[in-house]
Amino acid sequence: MTRIGTDIDEAVAVLRAGGLVGLPTETVYGLAADASSASAVRRVFVAKGRPVDHPLIVHVADATALERWAVEVPDSATALIDRWWPGPLTILLRRSSAVLDDVTGGRDTVALRSPAHPMAQAVLSSFGGGLVAPSANRFGRVSPTRAEHVVDELGEAVDLVLDGGPCRIGIESTIVDLSGPIPRLLRAGHITADQLGGLLPDLEVAGGDAPAVAPGMLASHYAPNARVVVLHADAGAAQVDAAARPHLAAGRRVGLLSPGPIAPVAADIVLLDPAGPADDYARVLYSRLRQADELGLDVLIVVPPPAVGSGIAVADRLRRAAHRS
Repeated sequence: MTRIGTDIDEAVAVLRAGGLVGLPTETVYGLAADASSASAVRRVFVAKGRPVDHPLIVHVADATALERWAVEVPDSATALIDRWWPGPLTILLRRSSAVLDDVTGGRDTVALRSPAHPMAQAVLSSFGGGLVAPSANRFGRVSPTRAEHVVDELGEAVDLVLDGGPCRIGIESTIVDLSGPIPRLLRAGHITADQLGGLLPDLEVAGGDAPAVAPGMLASHYAPNARVVVLHADAGAAQVDAAARPHLAAGRRVGLLSPGPIAPVAADIVLLDPAGPADDYARVLYSRLRQADELGLDVLIVVPPPAVGSGIAVADRLRRAAHRS
């Protein structure tokens, strides 16, 4: 049975032996492996059921590691790193020859991040190299924000899970592509486009149909078993009841997730605890999506927070969770 613990030395030993470790970060728990070991990286893809052409993020202790992974670090990257590393920001740069094709999906770029969680920092500092660490869940499913979620998702496919408590932010990092002449925001996160724009005035925001050159860009992602139906942020009881009515009539079990209480709604609708304003909503989002499955819901109706600040990233995750290919 997969062990949950807090021993940094044990985690580093597992990683050096080519094993997989559930690693807490401030965003979500990652499935960590030695980024310089092809066999360890391949274990990550197998454990997650992840397509081999879908790139991984390399996690590093700090900016001094960049010269190993990237061929050049533009001034724009240095500015972002000085402002937000360690933290929930991933930058895409031109890869060095040392980076494995298995890590990048064969692309000529590499995604890099320095996580802010003290336990992740302790592991990286002791390990002394880079770690790939995609979210520690089956591909396309809900990301884990607690140690037990990792075990629930991956079971014995992971050798050890470090318990760093619940994730402080709760959604994946912001990703910015700095590998070309124009910086592009590829994935929304806790750090917003408006914040980035203060340092990157020419920042472009990738559209929903942009090629998946970085993690989290596929149309369908972050999805529970329950069907997710997303309403407008200003939806009230009438809109909730209208969305629920055909599903209730068909005998489906329906739940509601919203920032605050919405009443009165149909008595048959299962009310999840309110998620709160945008930052709180982001932190509990994945736990609430997991709760929908634990409650056996067939349909989860969601009222998102307003699309400002972290609410933009929440809306992005919900849109992908609701997508059905």
